[in-house]
Amino acid sequence: MEVAAKWLTLPSFCKKRLQRNMILTSSLTTFGRYCLFISRVFSIPDKWKVFFKRTIAEISKLGVDSIPLVIIISLFIGAVIAIQMQLNISSPLIPAYSVGLATRDIVLLEFSSSILCLILAGKVGSNIASEIGTMRVTEQIDALEIMGVNSSCFLVLPKVVAFLFFMPILVILCMGTSLIGGLIVAIVTDIISVSRYTYGLQAMFNEWYVWYALIKCLFFSFIISSVASFFGYYVKGGALEVGKASTNAVVASSILILLFDVILTKILLQ
Repeated sequence: MEVAAKWLTLPSFCKKRLQRNMILTSSLTTFGRYCLFISRVFSIPDKWKVFFKRTIAEISKLGVDSIPLVIIISLFIGAVIAIQMQLNISSPLIPAYSVGLATRDIVLLEFSSSILCLILAGKVGSNIASEIGTMRVTEQIDALEIMGVNSSCFLVLPKVVAFLFFMPILVILCMGTSLIGGLIVAIVTDIISVSRYTYGLQAMFNEWYVWYALIKCLFFSFIISSVASFFGYYVKGGALEVGKASTNAVVASSILILLFDVILTKILLQ
C-alpha cells in the first residue's frame, strides 16, 4: 500500500523514467537468461544414439510436416507476384521479360527466406513453445532434472539441429514452387507469354542471391527454434501461461527475424 501511495505521488516524468528503466532491466535480464539457456543447450549429449533418434523425429515433425504449407503458400504467392508485376510494368520502354526477372528476384531476395520464416515462426515456433511449455507445467522437465539429465540439451538441441538442417531444403523448395506458380499464370492466362517469362527467369541471374537466401534462413531457423524453446522452457503456471508463452515466442521470433533481416542484408548485399 505504501509503495502504491508513493507511486501515485510521483511526478509524471519520474514515472516515465522508472518505467523505461524497468523495461530495460527486464529486457537485459531476459537476454541474460537466454544466453545461459543457449550455453546449456549446446553441451555434449549424454547419449549420441538417443540424440540422433530424436533429431530424426524432429526433422519429420518440424520440417517434413511443413512441406505442404510451404508448397501451397509458394504457389499462390508466386502467381500473385507475377500478376502484379505484369499489371504494374506496362510501359513500352520496359522489356516484357522484366516480369519474370522481377518475380525471380523478389522470390530469391525476400520471400523464400524472410517471409517464409515469418510464416514458419507461427507454425513451428508455436509448436515448439507449446510442446516444451506443456512438459514444464506437467513437471516432466523437473523429472528429467531429478534423474540427472540436462533437460535443455535433451529437449532443445535436437529441435535446433533438425530445423537448421531442414530449413535450407524448405527455402529451395519455396524458390522453385514460387517460380512454378508464376509459370502456371503464364500458361493459363494470356497476361505474359511463357517464352518471355522463362527468359526473364534466366536473364541477368545472380547466383549470390541464392546463397544470400540460404545464409539468412540459417540465422532465422536458429532464432525460431531457440527463442520458441526458451519461452516454452521457462513457463510458469498452467495451460493459460503455455498459450501466452507460444504467443510471446512467435512475436519475439518475428521481431528478431525482421531485425536480423536488415542487418544481414546490409552485410551480405553491400
